[in-house]
Amino acid sequence: MIALVLALGSSLAYGCADFLGGLGARKAHVLRTVMVAAPASLAVELLLWPVLGASFSPAALGWGAVSGVASAAAFALLYRTLAIGPMNVLSPVTALVSAALPVGVGLLQGEHLGVAGLLGLPLALAAVVLVSAGHGAGAARPSRTALLLALGAGAAIALQLIFLHQAPSDSGVAPLITGRAVSSAVTLAAAGLMRRKLGPEQPAYGLSAAAGVLDSLANLLFLLAARSGDLTVVAVITALYPAGTVLLARGVLAERIARGQFVGLGTAAVAVSLLALT
Repeated sequence: MIALVLALGSSLAYGCADFLGGLGARKAHVLRTVMVAAPASLAVELLLWPVLGASFSPAALGWGAVSGVASAAAFALLYRTLAIGPMNVLSPVTALVSAALPVGVGLLQGEHLGVAGLLGLPLALAAVVLVSAGHGAGAARPSRTALLLALGAGAAIALQLIFLHQAPSDSGVAPLITGRAVSSAVTLAAAGLMRRKLGPEQPAYGLSAAAGVLDSLANLLFLLAARSGDLTVVAVITALYPAGTVLLARGVLAERIARGQFVGLGTAAVAVSLLALT
């Protein structure tokens, strides 16, 4: 139950972070947004170090570093995806990929689900799609480029979560700090190489920093959830983050919410209840 609550908190934080990051990427080049978001996220994790502790073992450093590379790719791909839009179509594509890959890894590593879990898992995956599908009359259709970016973003997010899960359970926030330091360095290096292509627009500092802070909180909650529960369950619950993105997109951007999305929210509630019984 603790793992589920933490995973739900992670999902909510990811959804809010993605919405703010997507808005920020509409105002300036996506790398300018990530240049603010990634260091802001690192600052939060450094502040958590004295509170939660950190053990920088070789394994923690290694898994943290590769998660950081995946995180940098996820930041850029996801924010660019959401900037192109429509958010309520592309978000579930990203979420489904980010859920399916960790589920496969968890099952391959020998995790087992009870009857309730076997029912709840496919329901949760269905909810991930339904909750932000956005299909229906008048719904905007994404371009092929946007769909490819969404698939890439989902894969990068999945790899980040898988790598964080592999880090030693007694390493504290060391994998998060290492990962964010690497992702910040990769982002800044990429921005330096592409500085002539970034354009004159200044990033939305407030939106970008807030996205980074929320992303850091989401990573922390996921790490704690994965350490106290199964990756198979935690990853699927975390992947329900499009609910937050879509509801914010509806309230702030007036994007339509289809009837199927409301069905998805109900399906998600049933799925979480079943997974809680696992």
